[in-house]
Amino acid sequence: MALTIGVDIGGTKIAAGVVDDGGRIVAQCLRPTPADSPEHVADTIAEVVAELAAGHEIEAVGLGAAGFIDETRSVVRFAPNLAWREEPLQKKVSGLVGLPVVVENDANAMAWAEARFGAGRGESHVVCVTVGTGIGGGIVLEGSLYRGRWGMGAELGHMQVVPGGRPCGCGNLGCWEQYASGNALVAEARLLAEADPARAGRLLEIAGGTVADIEGPEVTDAAREGDPVALAAFASMADWLGQGMSDLAAVLDPGCFILGGGVSRAADLWIDRARESYARNLTGRGHRPVAEIRLAELGASAGLVGAADLARRR
Repeated sequence: MALTIGVDIGGTKIAAGVVDDGGRIVAQCLRPTPADSPEHVADTIAEVVAELAAGHEIEAVGLGAAGFIDETRSVVRFAPNLAWREEPLQKKVSGLVGLPVVVENDANAMAWAEARFGAGRGESHVVCVTVGTGIGGGIVLEGSLYRGRWGMGAELGHMQVVPGGRPCGCGNLGCWEQYASGNALVAEARLLAEADPARAGRLLEIAGGTVADIEGPEVTDAAREGDPVALAAFASMADWLGQGMSDLAAVLDPGCFILGGGVSRAADLWIDRARESYARNLTGRGHRPVAEIRLAELGASAGLVGAADLARRR
């Protein structure tokens, strides 16, 4: 049984696991991310790999990182939440651990895991959308991960959906993630609560009476209790999600969409509306199949499972 290690490198934690060729996690460990220094991050990755490899025969290591990864899957060109700029991560970590290493965008790794072992099993054309603080994405076409010419494809959250719209952290205006993400959900709820505090009574009560203290958990809790402003914020996010997926379908024509990320944990509040928005905005509706919209199955382990499997296929 071939074993590889997958490492999911986030802004606050590094999760690693030994993964078999069926996508099962055999062993796992977790460390805080030392985000201040590229050298410290590489050293921590090496530590978790050494810990896991001590009890298993490992053939390769896959690293999943949020950021732009070059086409050779070795250099992190830019990572927004870590001190990586043109960082030769593959060479650095491989030298420390003495094993073959590949580097992959974390959303690509998650999409690959879901396509292979999760909600996309049996479907050859999959678009994965991770709805968290922002929006990430991964695309699997005809059973292969699509990375683009320079390795930077599938940055779905940065499609421009509103020309001249809300400023985005990427430097552009009107990106999809400014309207259909966890941040967008909170921004919409605060805007509506400030405009009509009487209508947002329960939401403001949960948030301690202050609009600025409204965050995602408060919006979710209030929506579950029927607060109209919280529900309206989820409805807005769902409408934008559906519209964005319909635009992606016009270009990619997938067999299914898979939705993951932190906001998906409250999917019961918005998934039906997102499906309706998708079907309503779909180009050629009524004359084409409608791709199924599914929820991700692998949870927080998807990134490391995908990274490990991609290392196996290096």
